[in-house]
Amino acid sequence: MGSVPLTVPQRRVVAAALAVLVLVVVLWRHMGHRAPAAAPPVPRVAREAPPAEKQLLVDVVGAVGRPGLYRLAQGARVADAVRLAGGLTRKADPLGVNLAAPVADGEQVVVAARGAGGVAAAGGGSQAAPVSLSSATAEQLDALPGVGPVTAQKIVAYRQQHGPFRSVDELDAIAGIGPARIQDLQGLVVP
Repeated sequence: MGSVPLTVPQRRVVAAALAVLVLVVVLWRHMGHRAPAAAPPVPRVAREAPPAEKQLLVDVVGAVGRPGLYRLAQGARVADAVRLAGGLTRKADPLGVNLAAPVADGEQVVVAARGAGGVAAAGGGSQAAPVSLSSATAEQLDALPGVGPVTAQKIVAYRQQHGPFRSVDELDAIAGIGPARIQDLQGLVVP
């Protein structure tokens, strides 16, 4: 007994059925091998920089999946840096990092663990990490020695108008902050 050759319409039906079968297998394998998420995803704000754009180099440390150096597009936010670094870990304190803050070239983004705190508690003690002038909240800036709520608001307003700080010495442009205050803040703040 010989086989009967397929007609052109029959060949098309067989080819389409095979294509659908391959697509179903690929989708099934892709969906079946997903790892469970360890923590809620960090929202994506800006895209990773294409080679033609000016890029920023940011150091992401602390309670993130993959601490390290990351290249981002000009105008990127802390959320973008954290996302590239593997997102927040379960130990991360999401209230301790301002994901909406813009990042500056050479900045270190510190993601504190719960209970670690980025600013010293009232009553003294040393800080766990320097405060970022480019991403700190007014409350975090107010906790610095010699910086009150009015000056903290001036720092926030300055960076909203001029963009991220490029150096600590840039504080000199803010009324009420002079060389002596900048000297007192050395080591406590980073751009």
